[in-house]
Amino acid sequence: MPNIQYQLEENDAVLFIEFQNEWLSKSGVLRNQLVEDDVSFQNAINHAKVLLNLARKSKAHVFHITLKPDKHYKIFGVAQYGLRAMIPHAGTWQGDMQDIHLDFIPIDNEFVIRDRTGASAFAGSMLDNVLRNNQINTLYLAGFATHVCVESTLREAHDKGYRVYVMMDATAAFNMHQQHYFESNILHHFGKGLNVSNLEEL
Repeated sequence: MPNIQYQLEENDAVLFIEFQNEWLSKSGVLRNQLVEDDVSFQNAINHAKVLLNLARKSKAHVFHITLKPDKHYKIFGVAQYGLRAMIPHAGTWQGDMQDIHLDFIPIDNEFVIRDRTGASAFAGSMLDNVLRNNQINTLYLAGFATHVCVESTLREAHDKGYRVYVMMDATAAFNMHQQHYFESNILHHFGKGLNVSNLEEL
């Protein structure tokens, strides 16, 4: 990452994508079955904790992007392949696995996006409306998984006209090959990569 310092501003938003027990708990099915490099995954969580503290000290807006399907997964409709088929088949994102992890519990002035129907944080949610209502034009993305929901959010945010930074050390894919591929081949088309250390503390 470039050794350039950035400062979170009033019209910025930091999006924490799926900091829920399904990913962060050691008993989460996705954490156990999909994450191949748990050390890197845990490092991303630790960097995200620092990012959350920085965001809270600044004037930036904090958004918690969740995935909370109904018991019968009706929000996904009927699908033969892709996440809309795989999630109901695996039976994930149910019960307390839907809960935001204790280390990332929202505080009173933070936004929680609950109604979401796809990989992108914008899919079926009020995110775009809320961002525009608050005159937010720059987004910083953290979360899981880099090559799925983070990438989908990045692409859609770019196409909607937002300036987007991906906090590379506060995101994680299932393995480092996927993480490096995203950083080398995908990221520059839609945004810019930063590390948490690139953000100045106020």
